[in-house]
Amino acid sequence: MSVDKAKGPVLIEMEERAAEGPDRAPPVPDLVERPDGRAMRAVITRGAAGPSWLGRLFWGLALGLMGAAVSVAAWDFAIGLIARVPVLGYGVAAMGVGLLLVAAMIGLREMAGFARLGRLDTLRREAAAALTGGDLAAARAVVARLRALYTARPEAAWGLERLAEQQADQFDAEALLGLAEAEVLAPLDALALREVETAVRQVAMITALVPLALADVVGALVSNLRMIRAVAEIYGGRAGFLGSWRLARAVMAHLLATGAVAVGDDLISSVAGGGVLSKVSRRFGEGVVNGALTARVGVAAIEVCRPLPFQRGRRPSVTGVVRRALTGLFGQG
Repeated sequence: MSVDKAKGPVLIEMEERAAEGPDRAPPVPDLVERPDGRAMRAVITRGAAGPSWLGRLFWGLALGLMGAAVSVAAWDFAIGLIARVPVLGYGVAAMGVGLLLVAAMIGLREMAGFARLGRLDTLRREAAAALTGGDLAAARAVVARLRALYTARPEAAWGLERLAEQQADQFDAEALLGLAEAEVLAPLDALALREVETAVRQVAMITALVPLALADVVGALVSNLRMIRAVAEIYGGRAGFLGSWRLARAVMAHLLATGAVAVGDDLISSVAGGGVLSKVSRRFGEGVVNGALTARVGVAAIEVCRPLPFQRGRRPSVTGVVRRALTGLFGQG
């Protein structure tokens, strides 16, 4: 008969585990959504997208029908009023004639605005062709038209004088156009950059302080249209209402074509601490990114409206524009 061994406590060796503490807890995931400049991206996308042919046909027919109906009704009203009360009827007819004259003047101003914008486009294309082909005669023709464009501008008077003094010493197209750019366009570039910085501050403040859903989109649209029109006027391309919309579409299309609408990490981290601000307040982060996209629109407007391509002068840096515009605005620079 076998005897069972005495059963005793069993010792099990366990692997030592470090004491858990707050310092060993996994980091809390960052759930803050990165600002993406939604308002400005909507403005750029909608501004660049023109109406379809069906939409243009619809609005053309609708406006034509409304114009005909209003004209016939106004004519009948004036004729009937003349028959009943001649003095009052003739007064209303005179007001109608005055309205037509004002409308004709507005139309002429719009046509003149389109012509000024076309003149800037033509100068820029001819200057680019002269630079590409090294054509000194074409460059001299461009400079002559540039001097005629700015001869009445007081801010360009000193530069025009220096250009006239040194123009005869330039013997190649690149040097001549570079001289014209440095002497005539440098003061205008400074004024245009000032307008862009003002618009950047406005858009950033509107986005950061206005909590309404569409208010930031409307504010960004208005500020950018005003900025584009101001930049065009600085370079000699004063435009009316329709011309301003055409110019805005050209600028937005330029941005989409160059791929400058995307918001990357470099944009957020490099301008005014946008990444840090987004952790404190998403609205402040959105304001910084919308301001940066406004700066991109402004730089594109300068490139579109400038009568000479950038050669000797440096193309404005978006990061530099935003830093100058937003320094101290949100407590950071």
